[in-house]
Amino acid sequence: MIIVINGSQWGDEGKGKVVDLLADRFDIVGRFQGGHNAGHSVYVGDKAFVLRLLPSGIIHEGTVCVLGNGMVIDPKAFFEEVDQMIEQGISITPERLKVSSRAHLIMPYHRALDHTSEERLGNEKIGTTLRGIGPAYEDKAGRRGIRVADALVPEVLKSRIERNLEEANRIIVTYGQQPLYADQIFEEISALAERLRPFVTETSAFYAEAKRQKKNILLEGAQATLLDVDHGTYPFVTSSNATAGGASVGSGIPPHHITGVLGIVRTYATRVGEGPFPTEMLEEEEDMANLIRTRGNEFGSVTKRPRRCGWFDAVATRYSAELNGYDSLALTKIDVLDALDELKVCVGYMIRGERVDTFPAVSSDLRQIEPIYETLEGWKEDTLGITDIDELPAKARAYVDFLSESIGVEIGLISTGPERDQTIILKDSVMESWFTGNDQAAIDS
Repeated sequence: MIIVINGSQWGDEGKGKVVDLLADRFDIVGRFQGGHNAGHSVYVGDKAFVLRLLPSGIIHEGTVCVLGNGMVIDPKAFFEEVDQMIEQGISITPERLKVSSRAHLIMPYHRALDHTSEERLGNEKIGTTLRGIGPAYEDKAGRRGIRVADALVPEVLKSRIERNLEEANRIIVTYGQQPLYADQIFEEISALAERLRPFVTETSAFYAEAKRQKKNILLEGAQATLLDVDHGTYPFVTSSNATAGGASVGSGIPPHHITGVLGIVRTYATRVGEGPFPTEMLEEEEDMANLIRTRGNEFGSVTKRPRRCGWFDAVATRYSAELNGYDSLALTKIDVLDALDELKVCVGYMIRGERVDTFPAVSSDLRQIEPIYETLEGWKEDTLGITDIDELPAKARAYVDFLSESIGVEIGLISTGPERDQTIILKDSVMESWFTGNDQAAIDS
């Protein structure tokens, strides 16, 4: 079977834990878009692993991981993460980790351009992580990009750096930064490319052979649906396709080979950076936002920025479900809500005096939304670590059922804490079949 997993909201839904849970049921775990602006935290016993580029499956010794052609890779950040994982006892070898020859590289001038881009936008800035992700994708779309395969040919790498840097320096200097030098960049990147060489693979061919051998593949998205460059809250989005449709393009796996899609959704919502956020807890709910932020440790895994917190948005999540074609949902962080007396769920929007039950395309409309809330009672009981659905407080179960009905997709997994074993798998769900491997039709397809 080939399963796609992605976030249903604005990111940070807890994909890392769920991928880690599923990984030992799969032979291969691959990323298909994004760069090292995506932070996933995985907790195993007393160890915490913070992954930015590497798929969460790298923690499992028997799993092969792939960085797909749809990604943009900073080679310096790549090896910093690899070395960190090795220091934490994780084996990383070319046999366990494959990097697509067609993935694009993030160059030092992309990071500089990211800073100038935010400066130019002023009050309309996107709130990027300033890691060069957007400018690297701009060069890819503009056919100026440097791919992994290009970097392995010194004369090609050098000529493309010189060509691209001439234009990049014009912008960099205009905005008061020091110019960069082609020789220095070439020296840095060529050395990193040589170190990268053993990992480089034609990953679409690797996946095709794995399919012929009936191996199970898990494709892991970064960021989340509402940050997708086409379908998210444009222009406050990432620079790639984070929806399930991007998995085929970003991995080189044919669409009809994908057998299922899993969405990750949190019991509340957060957002990092700028952009519209209809259910955000603003000044009058600042205490509630701080409570959830503290209980949920809502600070960026990579950036450490405090996340904006809000109530669950069923309209936006239903939109995500329709876009991605979810077969099942994993609901995370239910234990964070244990202290709340009541919970709000957004079930519709008021825009310019009219009710709207669909997610609007225009950011200006999103900023004018007045959420229509339905209020549910809190359970005021401890759910941390529960592993049996029958032990979940009745009001917590009612909340889960209400979310599932509002979205229109089954909730097959409930995370009750950060550890692997703090999880409920609902019986007779699609999720259970993926965990047990009982879905023989999917495995044989």
